Amino acid sequence: MNRDQKRQEVEALSEKFKGAQAVFVTHYRGLSVAAIDELRRAVDKAGASYRVAKNTLLERATDGTEFEALKGELKGPNGLAFVDDDPAAVAKALVEFAKKHDKMEIRMGVLGGNILSTDEIVALSKLPSREELLGQFVGVLAGPMRNLVGVLSGVPRSFVQVLGAIEEQKKAA
Repeated sequence: MNRDQKRQEVEALSEKFKGAQAVFVTHYRGLSVAAIDELRRAVDKAGASYRVAKNTLLERATDGTEFEALKGELKGPNGLAFVDDDPAAVAKALVEFAKKHDKMEIRMGVLGGNILSTDEIVALSKLPSREELLGQFVGVLAGPMRNLVGVLSGVPRSFVQVLGAIEEQKKAA
């Protein structure tokens, strides 16, 4: 790789870092090409992109981003999942893939400028997806309104029942 190619690669990686909400670092040594393709598809489906690059280029690309915490942490061959949308969904995809492939190792991640350990990524993977959380939030918001409607409809219902009882009483008399 000549100097111009390296510069272009650093620029492309820098754009990836700037657009990412989170980055997960994996160790991929020992995986077959077919397994790496499967990993790329799983990560892509979860809303991220998977890239392999030299550590020196990756460290240069983190300059000026919240992912500068990766400097000095990248050792050996690394593949990075750049998360565009939902970090929990991507973490879930990586953990599921690692369960199927013993040679796959999740090393670390960066979310909000903070380094995440493997255990923290596994915990993140157990969170509900963004859509599920939004659904739960809407349910919580709808609860008080539903209760208010029930209370407000209770007054006319009681009034009608009282009128019905008076009518029955007058018919009986």
